[in-house]
Amino acid sequence: MTLEAFADTIIPGVRRFPEDRAIAGVEDDPGAVEAGALELLAHPALGLTDALDGIAGLLNMHAQNYARIRQVTLDLMVPPFVALDFDDRTALVQALTDPSHPEREVWFGMALFCTMAFDSAPHLSTPQAIEQEHPGLRLLGFAPPDSDGLWRFPRFSYQRQLAAPHPQTTSTGNPA
Repeated sequence: MTLEAFADTIIPGVRRFPEDRAIAGVEDDPGAVEAGALELLAHPALGLTDALDGIAGLLNMHAQNYARIRQVTLDLMVPPFVALDFDDRTALVQALTDPSHPEREVWFGMALFCTMAFDSAPHLSTPQAIEQEHPGLRLLGFAPPDSDGLWRFPRFSYQRQLAAPHPQTTSTGNPA
């Protein structure tokens, strides 16, 4: 729940259900949590799986200190970071990612992975992400493949062709 609240602070989204405490619900569209931030953070390729409980604990410790200093009363029924309102979560994450903070690399890395989950869905294959209507790719307007499952781009994004295809490229786009 703590890591979901962190991901929601990075890219906010709509609540999944009315009593959702992890997602603050400051947006009407899906955010990092629905885009799979937790799945990405737990992906074996990142090597963070064994550290996630410790990272959540550290974030909750920072939230307790933040609340104590600012005299914010925390709901003891949820983890401390989750108990903070969205503005306080945002202020704490800004402090943790400040260049002067000694743990900046940890928090900046966590924020980067949450952003990646939304922007590029690296925890999913692209066809799978398109099929599941991944919220970030949908928002970015990522085009689905052609009916044969291949991506072709008849319009160049730079409005001009940057390079000619290799002469041995097959009709399916693969090099010979």
